[in-house]
Amino acid sequence: MYLTLRTPVAQPPAQVMAGFTRELFLALAPPFPKFKLHRFDGCRRGDQVEIELFIGPLTQRWTSLITDHGQRPDGTLYFVDEGQQLPAPLRFWRHRHLIEPGPQGSSVIVDAIEFRTASPMLNALLYPAMWAQFAWRKPIYRRVFGRADAG
Repeated sequence: MYLTLRTPVAQPPAQVMAGFTRELFLALAPPFPKFKLHRFDGCRRGDQVEIELFIGPLTQRWTSLITDHGQRPDGTLYFVDEGQQLPAPLRFWRHRHLIEPGPQGSSVIVDAIEFRTASPMLNALLYPAMWAQFAWRKPIYRRVFGRADAG
């Protein structure tokens, strides 16, 4: 299943990329599920992020590895995290973070997510929750990096 959200922001790509810090990661967390951050190395190839999710009385680990980062010929900066240890029911996770150059020195933050469970039906049932988790980020991105017109 694929999910893509685009958020125009005022700052240029290099500043936005530099802003993807531990503090931003924590600020982007939605209210549910609660989690504890155990490790945040950064956003470069080989870095890891480890969290523990609290879903009622259950806890589950989620470990992601940054498998790629760089700059495309068009100036888009990016990094990719891929799930190594995933909470049920996820079986596959790839999140491409793209920071595209926008007009007049702005950027567009693109969250491009691919996820899978064991069942296409369960994928479809999870889609609205996944969309909501990432739509939650849009006003936070705008607050941190400034509001820009979609222009």
